[in-house]
Amino acid sequence: MTGSVDIRHVWSALGGDPALVSAVSQVVRPGVLDARLPVRDLARACVGACALAAAELAARRAGRAEVPGVRVDDGAVAAAFTSERHLRVDGREPVAFAPLSRLWRTADGWVRTHANYPHHRQRLLAALGAPGDVDALEAMLAGRSATEVEESVYAAGGLAVALRTPEQWAASAQAAAVARRPLVERGRLDASPARAFTSPAPRSAGPPGLLVPPLLPAAGLRVLDLTRVLAGPVATRTLALLGADVLRVDPPGMPELPDQHADTGFGKRSATLDLTRHQEEFEELLRTADVVVTGYRPGALDRFGLSPEALAARRPGLVVARLSAWGEYGPWAGRRGFDSLVQVATGIAVIEGAAGRPGALPAQALDHGTGYLLAAGVLRALTEQSYEGGGRFVRVTLARTAAWLTGGLRPADGDGTGGPDDADGHGDAGGARKAGGTGVGPAAYPGPDPWLAERDSGLGRLRYALPPVSFRGGPTDWARPPGPWGADTARWT
Repeated sequence: MTGSVDIRHVWSALGGDPALVSAVSQVVRPGVLDARLPVRDLARACVGACALAAAELAARRAGRAEVPGVRVDDGAVAAAFTSERHLRVDGREPVAFAPLSRLWRTADGWVRTHANYPHHRQRLLAALGAPGDVDALEAMLAGRSATEVEESVYAAGGLAVALRTPEQWAASAQAAAVARRPLVERGRLDASPARAFTSPAPRSAGPPGLLVPPLLPAAGLRVLDLTRVLAGPVATRTLALLGADVLRVDPPGMPELPDQHADTGFGKRSATLDLTRHQEEFEELLRTADVVVTGYRPGALDRFGLSPEALAARRPGLVVARLSAWGEYGPWAGRRGFDSLVQVATGIAVIEGAAGRPGALPAQALDHGTGYLLAAGVLRALTEQSYEGGGRFVRVTLARTAAWLTGGLRPADGDGTGGPDDADGHGDAGGARKAGGTGVGPAAYPGPDPWLAERDSGLGRLRYALPPVSFRGGPTDWARPPGPWGADTARWT
């Protein structure tokens, strides 16, 4: 059974007890996240493992031996993995990719550029010596080689990636470096004593085994969010759902794109801080932080003393979670990247293409999946700290998630809807099945509406996707909607 096998794989990568996977039940819905690659299996496994990590920590904090049951519904997962598409702000659809963020034909193939942020757009055009006119840029790129464009744009600090086949990517030094690393890298930073939770989650009441909602495994924990689109904010959005006080901190001169901020800002506060001038303010935040999550390219924050080792030296017992596009190793270690670029470089765009044109996954699945992996890694680190102590680091990378999707998961059969799990009807009534159990069949997919909600916010009336991380007694929505970017004070509540 592919879905349960993949949850076990992720749970093992997180260092979890294999016996706990029996707490996970799955609602299989054929037709969601259709692709040639097993995207639905990846999404289900990442969300399921994250929910199990949350349930495990909740049980630990409530003083119970039994972990609450976890439910993974393909419908909820699909809505969450496409949350940026479902977002509405006062009825307005979100702005997607900028005009210069797209695939372009070159003299010998294709190249993908990313220019959603103004500074990336400026660097792209400067590197190519091109005007901002789409037609003129298209004509210019048609006469150049894809790899030459890639190298020149990256040298200028922009983002462009040549299309590669899976075989071409596998033969590269970066692919080899990525393949040598685990799906989730985990380790210790210091020998600090076991974590004592000072703000425990609500305890059980009533009959044995009944956990009173809302059970918030991250309650009382402070999370410094130094991430940008999209995987990092998904991870910290999940920690906010689970009760953490999440403070996102951005440079004052680099505002987040409004719709991406609205989509990933649920449950958080947003502040700005110039680390070159306000180091004391940051150190005050760090002094009582429990978790620091970073999502900038490797090395970009080290000059501010934000490497895992430097952070742990100043704040023993800290959990440091780091996300990158290509990994912190290999010849591409210092490169910027986004989901769309990783899909093109690793051969995913070729696999999903048709009629000689590159394609794409049905969601930014590398971003979303890696975000849930990162959140799960943080939750497992906190649980381990309660037993063993020690500051911890967690590292994930989009390219490693891509390698898992293209090689570590079983390829989808035929139509890409998930293979024999559905055809064989492994599920119980209503389509739910235990990870390792059997049942009567999959559930119908009614569309995303059951997993969408609306609420008012400081940004306007929002329609948004509900969180897919679900366990018995756990939260079902965020405690607060997103507010305006940078509007909060850079201090803990």
